[in-house]
Amino acid sequence: MSFTRFLTSRTFLIQLLIAAVLLAVLIFFTMRGLKTYTRHGESNPVPDFSGMLPAEAARTAQNRDLKIEIVDSLFLEEAAPGVVVDQVPRPGHGVKQNRTIFLTVNSVNPEMATLPKLTDISFRQAQVLIENAGLQLGNISYRPSEYNNLVLNVQIDSTDIFPGKQLPKGSFIDLVVGREHGNQTTPLPDLAGFTVEEAQNKLTEAMLNTGVVLYDESVVTSEDSLNARIWRQRPTPRTSGTVLLGSSIDLWVTADSLKINEALGLEFFQ
Repeated sequence: MSFTRFLTSRTFLIQLLIAAVLLAVLIFFTMRGLKTYTRHGESNPVPDFSGMLPAEAARTAQNRDLKIEIVDSLFLEEAAPGVVVDQVPRPGHGVKQNRTIFLTVNSVNPEMATLPKLTDISFRQAQVLIENAGLQLGNISYRPSEYNNLVLNVQIDSTDIFPGKQLPKGSFIDLVVGREHGNQTTPLPDLAGFTVEEAQNKLTEAMLNTGVVLYDESVVTSEDSLNARIWRQRPTPRTSGTVLLGSSIDLWVTADSLKINEALGLEFFQ
């Protein structure tokens, strides 16, 4: 029998059909097996581990057929020591069984920063060094000096501190700055419409201090805080075009758009 006649023969066609059926059956059961093995389409929401200690988080994960791994730590003053403060994937995200959830916990001890030498340099230089060290600029006060804007003393709670001192990151550092002539003044910035952080930066640039920050009843949630803006300040630019260096400026904050628009359109009022 020739090869051409064999390819068109009944026997060959039956064998080809049987092979195709067996291949289709094999593919079908292989795909079903993979779907079962990988639990295709099955997922469970990730629990919220925030505020849990690692042991509690491990038990919760085990009950959900999940695993946890602590990959980082940071210090948050508002959180309890050792508890979970962040996680990946986020709570509610759908994952399969045996997935590892990566956790960040709150450090028992705050991260420390070394106080740089801030005296005998200009206020602007000291401000940059404070920020680079992971610290924050606190209050600015002034003392008569032949060197204008030179940092004379560095303090915390009215107590002098010195270079090399270890401080928790984020600590507020107060500066005593020299003033060549008494009663020097600076233009009072108009802070209407700024966030609290933006207003504080403006005041620092003008060598002024942030006084009392008062939030009205419209600021309730953390989202409100993000949207909140300055709508009133004391003293106001309308009544005081300039103020003494180191003066404290009180701020009123709101999330009420009507108050904000009124402040922006009509200037500040008292």
